[in-house]
Amino acid sequence: MLTQRSRYALRAMLFLAEMPVEGPPTSMTRIAAEANVPRKFLELILADLKGANLLDSQRGKMGGYRLARAAHLISLGDIIRTIEGPLALVPCVSRTAYRPCNDCKSEADCAIRHAMMRVRDETARILDGTSLADATAKKLAAA
Repeated sequence: MLTQRSRYALRAMLFLAEMPVEGPPTSMTRIAAEANVPRKFLELILADLKGANLLDSQRGKMGGYRLARAAHLISLGDIIRTIEGPLALVPCVSRTAYRPCNDCKSEADCAIRHAMMRVRDETARILDGTSLADATAKKLAAA
């Protein structure tokens, strides 16, 4: 299940994906209001997304945030991994944070591990295959 922090990050990034590419940066106050994210949490989330090179920021009175690259080049998987870490539900199938399970007799024979690999692969396929541009286009099509 996605944490509230991930949902906030996704909402903020989806809002920024709808901003004009060549327009001015969007203030944190506006992002918080439009994406319905508490400013206190948004500040930390935007710092993480900036640290992952998903956002650029500009300081000053006319400063704010914008996507670091085009919306079609940022996937929902990029955002969730930045906020949550690995997508795998168990550590023995993680591609970025692998650890053997303490209670497993044999990884090669573990039915749970094999099922969780399929879950990880399908989850990654869908999230990595859905860009911010895809998500905002689907949102507009549904309206």
